[in-house]
Amino acid sequence: MSGHISAHEFTPTYPKLKQSFVDGLYSTQMVLLNKRKDVTYYEIKVFDENWETVPFALPTGVIINIKHLERKKIEVYIREKDINRARYICSRSKLIVEGGSKTSLSSRICSKIK
Repeated sequence: MSGHISAHEFTPTYPKLKQSFVDGLYSTQMVLLNKRKDVTYYEIKVFDENWETVPFALPTGVIINIKHLERKKIEVYIREKDINRARYICSRSKLIVEGGSKTSLSSRICSKIK
């Protein structure tokens, strides 16, 4: 049995939050590279150390549309009151399977906030 697994890239591995241009908000820039031909949508989430979601914002919304081999810069905004809780910024492939006969794996990549 053999197979090929391809995933996406989500960098940097250890992003740093910095004060944004809006008071009370911190931000970091992430880069998403879609290496999967079968996926065009990715969901972005922020988690604490217990993998509970932390409120955040993206200018484009939490679902990113990205073509195969396309690279997008994503600005992630977190409220000042939540920066001590935020530990991980994650991207997860969103699969659209029609007819139920196609088998695909969802991929999730997380970056740990410094």
